Parts: sequence; C-alpha cells; structure tokens
Amino acid sequence: MDEDAGSMERIFNNGAGAIVTKSIGLKPRDGYPNPTIIELEHGILNAVGLPNPGIENFKDEILTLKKSNIPIIGSIFGSDSKEFVTLAKKMQNYGVNALELNMSCPHAKGYGLEIGCDPDLVKEITSQVKKSTKIPIFVKISPNLSNIIDIAKSAKEGNADGIVAINTVKAMKINLELKIPVLSNKIGGYSGNAIKPIGIRCVYEIKENIDIQIIGVGGITTGNDVIEYFMAGASAVQIGSGIYYRGVDVFKKIKNEIISWMKSHNIDNISELIGVAHK
Repeated sequence: MDEDAGSMERIFNNGAGAIVTKSIGLKPRDGYPNPTIIELEHGILNAVGLPNPGIENFKDEILTLKKSNIPIIGSIFGSDSKEFVTLAKKMQNYGVNALELNMSCPHAKGYGLEIGCDPDLVKEITSQVKKSTKIPIFVKISPNLSNIIDIAKSAKEGNADGIVAINTVKAMKINLELKIPVLSNKIGGYSGNAIKPIGIRCVYEIKENIDIQIIGVGGITTGNDVIEYFMAGASAVQIGSGIYYRGVDVFKKIKNEIISWMKSHNIDNISELIGVAHK
C-alpha cells in the first residue's frame, strides 16, 4: 500500500493483481511527529497517524495509474457517513475500480476504532456509501474488537461486497533506558509476521459465521501464508509488510511459491483451497 503513483506502479509491475492506495481523507493530514515506525523482534510497530495529501490532491495520482490500466482499490477514512460518502464519490469519479472503507485504524484519534467498533455506525456508513456509488465496497475491520463478528455482519447488512480482515493490532513498546514509550503517539499498530495467526483466526471466524467475500491481511510474506489464508476462508489477500521483508518483487516470489505448493499437492485450481479448513 502506498500513495505515490510511481511506487504503486512498480508494485503492480512486480506481480500484484491490484493496488490498494494509502488511506485518504478529506483534507491533507501530516500525521504524527517522529518516531512513528520501529521494527521489533517479529514485526513492525507504527503510529504514523494516517498522513495523506487529501482527496483533492490525490486525483493526479489516480489518473496517472489509470493511464497504465492498473486496477485500483481506493482506501478512504472519515469521521462520519457524510465524509465517507464525499470521499467515495470523488474516488469513483477519479476512476478507482473499488473502495476500501478503513474503519479500523488503531491509533488515529477521531477515526478508526471509534467508528469501527459500533455495529450501527458501520452499517450506516457502508449503506450510505453503497447507495451513492456503483463500484464494489470492501469494509476493513479491526482485530482489536470483542465483537468482530457483529461488525462484519453489520458491514454485510450495509450491503458491503466484502470484508478486509485485518488491520494492525493495537500495541506499544517502551524504551527501558528512557522509561517512556518509543512512539511519539505512545500507542501504535503492530503488523508483520507476528499478527498472521490473529488474521487467520479472524478470517476463519468471519467465514464460519457470514456468507461474504473476505480479503485476508496480516503477516503475509510467503506463498504458504497465502494458502493458509485461503484455507481459512479468504478469496484474496493484501500484502504490506511483506514488501519490507522480501522486496518489491515479493508478489512474483509468492506466486511462484503458491504454484510450486499446488503442484506438489496435486491442486489444479486455487479455488479448491478456499475455505477447506471449515470441516
């Protein structure tokens, strides 16, 4: 995920099937002061604060990508249904192929969990965006909830086309010498290898309880990781920290690893794997 057209194009040219933009809001946002990102033993902790150029300034990035016929999922965030609808309409007009409603950022004040933990609000926002647009709508939900199934059900009741699970896990790191939290925001979101079992669990639970398409996210760096998400019930995946760990050509590497695994297990079509763990 990124917000620069050039870097997004490089990712697509290295084997990604589509590009998810950085989450974009109505107005430019600087995010939090440094330090905002730190690598830990088994993952990456960040609290960047949803920095973005604002929807009006993002138009040229989308138009540049459209010239290369790259499928784009525009990720948006807002504080209420009105903001989400405004952003969704603009993204659609710019030419994105689908929308991701980010209702799950664990460290952005005024957004994220305040919205994403309320089933009624999730349903309302999803429904209003769906009514005002003509492209697929995916709702990104948080693992930091006790009612994740209720939230996913609310998204479906709002006519979402799919669920994106999961966002980062709420976390913190303290500097022992300075005796203070490492991040300027104190609390951040944990991503990378360590959260994959949490992502797998969330995808499995959603698939077990709700008939809806799921995009699996969290800790994917290898072909085996993708296959595990498929077996849990995802029919597509997003890769973020995998780029950090294995380089921008991680998509080609993962594709080859999946093909190799399928051949060794006599699997002809990847669709045969989706949801097989539900027995």
